[in-house]
Amino acid sequence: MRSTCFLIATCARQTGAGARFGLKSRGFTLIEVLVALSIMAVMAALTWRGIDGMARAQAATQRYTDDVLTLQAGLTQWRADLDAMMTWPNTDGSNPAGPAGQRSLAWDGSVLRITRMLTDTPAAGLRVAAWSRRAGDGQWLRWQSAPVRSHHAWLDAWDAAARWAQNGAPPGPQPGGAQAVALLAALDWQLHYYRANAWTNPLSSASAGLGDTHALPDGVRLMITLAPGQSLAGPMVVDWVRPDFGGRR
Repeated sequence: MRSTCFLIATCARQTGAGARFGLKSRGFTLIEVLVALSIMAVMAALTWRGIDGMARAQAATQRYTDDVLTLQAGLTQWRADLDAMMTWPNTDGSNPAGPAGQRSLAWDGSVLRITRMLTDTPAAGLRVAAWSRRAGDGQWLRWQSAPVRSHHAWLDAWDAAARWAQNGAPPGPQPGGAQAVALLAALDWQLHYYRANAWTNPLSSASAGLGDTHALPDGVRLMITLAPGQSLAGPMVVDWVRPDFGGRR
C-alpha cells in the first residue's frame, strides 16, 4: 500500500514539473504548414526553371551541332564531287555536244553539273552530280544520278540534272533512280574559276582572254551566303584546287 502511494506521488510530481517547464507535445499550426508549403513551392519552381534552362541550352547546343555537321557534310561532299571529276571517255565513237571540259563541269549560273567517278577506277561507272539553289525557300541542294556505265545513260543523266534544276530543284527521290538532298538555306551563291593564275567569273566576258575557257579550271571558288535563322549565317568562301594542279606544272 505504501509502495502504491509512493508511485502515485512520484507521477504527480513529474506531471507537475512537466507542466511548469512547458514540456508537452503538440502538432504544427496552420500558419507553419502554409509557410512550409510556400517554401516547397518556391523550391520546386526554381528547380523546374533550372531544368527548363538546361533543356533549352541542350536543345540549342544540339541544333548548333546538327547545323555544323550538316554544313561540314555538305562541303565535304562538294569537295569529293570535284576531286572525283573526270572527262567522259568517248569510247563508242559518238561526239556529245560541247567540249570535253564542259562535259565534266558545267555551270550556267543556276546549276553546277559534274561528271564524277564512283571510285578510282573508271570501269566501276560514273555518276552525274548537280548542285543548285531553290528559288522559293533558298535551299541549297545536291542531286545525284544513279550509276551510269554507257554514254547514252550518262547523257540522259546529264540532261536530267539540268531539268531537275529547271523544275525548281525538288528534294527527295527523282525519276531514274536519282536522289536530291537539301543541305542548308542560302541567300545567294556564285562560282569563280581559277585559270591562268587568276580567279574569274566563268560567265563573264572578262574570262574569255584567259586561255582556253573550255578546259577544266585549276580551281573552283564557291562563294555562298548562308541565310539567317541558322546556327551559321553570313558569307562563306570555299576554295577547291585540282589534286593534280601542282604536278601538271
